[in-house]
Amino acid sequence: MSTGTIERYSPRTVMYLGTWDVGHLKLKVYGVLAAGKELTSSMIDDANAFVVQDLPPLVSAEGDDNGLGFVIIHPGDLGISVLAHWWIQGSVLCQHIRRTLWGADKPMDTATRPVIACVWELGLINAEQQLWRDTMMTDGPDTAAYLNTRAAIAVV
Repeated sequence: MSTGTIERYSPRTVMYLGTWDVGHLKLKVYGVLAAGKELTSSMIDDANAFVVQDLPPLVSAEGDDNGLGFVIIHPGDLGISVLAHWWIQGSVLCQHIRRTLWGADKPMDTATRPVIACVWELGLINAEQQLWRDTMMTDGPDTAAYLNTRAAIAVV
């Protein structure tokens, strides 16, 4: 059990960065910024390279994907996280994460560390799942509406 203090909540800036085509997937891309952090073009390029390299074989292995998802790039207080999400079976969200502490030579081992997301990332994930329900889990699923609707979060 942790004896440290629990971090005080403060809003973080959320920005929409457009869409990425990764294989047959179309992914909306968001940035989440801790206070005093910035999202550089090299961070975005690095996140894109991670997603392009890692996601297609994972999506293929899982199967039954819906061709849509989203990415969160989060320069946080302790490091940078990249969370790639894709929808399968019409209602199931899959995730692949890379988290690297500031100054570390390599990412943390996510196979032995069962982290889902931090509270700020969870806010954005929740907004995206609501958009999924509203645009895709209807009598007439609308891919364009899903891709063209941004999560309605200015700050989480």
